[in-house]
Amino acid sequence: MAEQSKAELLKDTAAEWEVVASETPFKGAKTAVRTDDVVMPDGTVARRDYQVHPGSVAVLALDDDDRVLVLSQYRHPVRQKLWEIPAGLLDVPGENPLSAARRELYEEAHVKADDWRVLVDVYTTPGGCDEAVRVFLARGVTEAVGERYAAHGEELDLTLDRVPVADLLRGALAGDLHNNCLMLGVLALHAARTDGGLDALRPANAPWPARPFTP
Repeated sequence: MAEQSKAELLKDTAAEWEVVASETPFKGAKTAVRTDDVVMPDGTVARRDYQVHPGSVAVLALDDDDRVLVLSQYRHPVRQKLWEIPAGLLDVPGENPLSAARRELYEEAHVKADDWRVLVDVYTTPGGCDEAVRVFLARGVTEAVGERYAAHGEELDLTLDRVPVADLLRGALAGDLHNNCLMLGVLALHAARTDGGLDALRPANAPWPARPFTP
């Protein structure tokens, strides 16, 4: 049997260390904070605090002119208006992430897409939060029909634009753009184009162990 390549062996694996005590000192509208007492390899117990998150989806919507649909939105924790791609929470347990992504694209940008692929899956902050995000690539983007979604909160100040992929790549590497889903999306898009092409990306309903869903 031929020796497996490092690429074949390089895969995150499920693991769960023993938790001897757990509590939830804070519960918010969408997320919570959990405190676990975890047994370390040497038998000692360490306390770990982390945010419990339902998970999210994000959409890199690419038009026929190689532009990405982006939006500028105020993010209070960092006190900045960030350029981002449409994204939202998986509000319903077990919700199909593709359905959620279609909804977010419609609500935030009032567009739809004909071709959907999985671009990349990521844990945003695995040292302090269990949030998992699936970033989709959406192509064949056209204006949606029907009533526009009623904006509220920070969404009242959204700015929409379509920006060439090359400009977003430059902005990410120059330190001018900071939203993780936007940067991961455009960098993954660039990588996919140089390794198999976009049609070789995973199908939109590819399994997602971090957030299992009903196909």
